[in-house]
Amino acid sequence: MFLAKVEGTVVSTKKDASMNGRRLLLLRPQLVDDKDPSRFRPGQNTIVAVDVVGAGVDEMVLFSQGSSARLANNLKDCPVDAVVIGIVDTVDVLGKKIFSAGGGK
Repeated sequence: MFLAKVEGTVVSTKKDASMNGRRLLLLRPQLVDDKDPSRFRPGQNTIVAVDVVGAGVDEMVLFSQGSSARLANNLKDCPVDAVVIGIVDTVDVLGKKIFSAGGGK
């Protein structure tokens, strides 16, 4: 599993039939900054993931990639490589809260 910030949505009207009705989100992975572990630094890449939990833009989420992504509910026969599997409430690193969904640390 990985952490990411939802940066936007992706709309695709023409796609594999098994993907009809599935919401797609654009994710930016978040890495704990090795120089300052009290904050995140954004990853270099973006990822398109199927949303199965109802996440929204600017939320911090947990996502899974690869073959384990298809283990999410109702995705067994879908051609997916990434899926949002949770919305993050808080992140603690080395005993310090570095993220809180409410915005406070």
